[in-house]
Amino acid sequence: MRVHFHGAAGEVTGSLHEVEAAGHRVLLDCGMIQGSPEAERRNLDPFAFDAAALDALVISHAHIDHIGRVPLLLKRGFRGAIHAQEATADLMRIMLLDSASIAESEAERGNRKRQRGEPELIPLYTREDVEATMQRVQPLAYDTRREILPGVEVAFREAGHILGSSVVEVYAEDRKLVFSGDLGPKGTPILRDPAPIDRADLVLMESTYGDRLHKDRAETILELGRILESAWSDGGNVLIPAFAVGRSQELLYWFAKYWDEWNVGRWKIFLDSPMAAKVVDVYDRHTDLFDEDAVRVWKQKPNPFHLPNLQLTESAQDSMAINELERGAIVIAGSGMANAGRILHHFKHNLSKPQTHVVFVGYQAEGTIGRRLVEGAKWVRIHGRDVRALAQRHTIGGLSAHTDQHGLIEWYGQIAGHPPLALVHGEDKAREALAGEIGERFGVKVELARPGMTLQV
Repeated sequence: MRVHFHGAAGEVTGSLHEVEAAGHRVLLDCGMIQGSPEAERRNLDPFAFDAAALDALVISHAHIDHIGRVPLLLKRGFRGAIHAQEATADLMRIMLLDSASIAESEAERGNRKRQRGEPELIPLYTREDVEATMQRVQPLAYDTRREILPGVEVAFREAGHILGSSVVEVYAEDRKLVFSGDLGPKGTPILRDPAPIDRADLVLMESTYGDRLHKDRAETILELGRILESAWSDGGNVLIPAFAVGRSQELLYWFAKYWDEWNVGRWKIFLDSPMAAKVVDVYDRHTDLFDEDAVRVWKQKPNPFHLPNLQLTESAQDSMAINELERGAIVIAGSGMANAGRILHHFKHNLSKPQTHVVFVGYQAEGTIGRRLVEGAKWVRIHGRDVRALAQRHTIGGLSAHTDQHGLIEWYGQIAGHPPLALVHGEDKAREALAGEIGERFGVKVELARPGMTLQV
């Protein structure tokens, strides 16, 4: 068995790893590159392999940086089956249709502005391409081994990152490869903790927060409550860039759990994302995957997804109407890194107001508006216009969907024999710190995966 690294090898987006086993080629994830415009243009580049030569695709979870180029893979010749955990399969359609809609809109907008003689812009893929993609998806439950090709089996274990997120086990040639996907912290609301892995011959592990520790979750929740109180006293609005899958649902969970303590009922809460509204329906259909605490909260009132002051804004007109509110609004909108989506429209109307509070609850990649704001930028460019950033900003690391250095070390450390390890899905600073800690603690050589690198299992 051999592993070829193509993406998310030195960066945190564009997950793409190829496995050769038992005479077959299997792709692990096919994610979109996200970040700066320059980085995102790389999504148009040819794959470093022949898509038509692949026999199967295995998906770890439904975030766009892990699935965002799957329809493009089909456009370029892939004809195999796509294997995903059951909830992931449900979420994939929603995420990819939204991605296709954005691509189509951007191409249409660009073509309206193009000069005579300039080539027509073509979207990366269309909604029709997504429907063709979904015809190839074969859902698989957790903890079930399936032979996906002669001599190649896979199993999904809970990763605790988002609903349906999986640690992928690949069995072939009497060897076992383990791909962590993205690992969530222990105690993440709604989700079960990442499953322990008994053994492996090679581990590919994410390293997003390999160089830092998150705040204590209890302390984080207290901080969120203080931010809401401060924002109410300041007379402004609260803007929360959040991915439609994961953090949006967790925030609603906390609002329900601390409904009385935080006086949440005085706010108007907007989940400003057509996609997030559809995602809520998927969560409702998969409550069997919830942890025990979430099951208890769901039985109480108010239900997190049906708060009496929650509005799911689907139309653009409803979204724009939110900006007429000068105070008292909590707006959860995509994208999570503030590099696209409706959150940018709310930034345009609110960033210049000192009474506005912006809360970052997830990783902000290099080159994104979110990253620039976290780093203290006084001005940001949104839709071609410079916007002064006077709003108060808060980074709440304890709500991250990714586990921290301690969690990554603990998860790897419980694998028998401490097998060879390759770090993916992390910037070099984070990977180097994590590699040093693991190497010193377990005496194992840790590889930092690079595009074009191959490892033998």
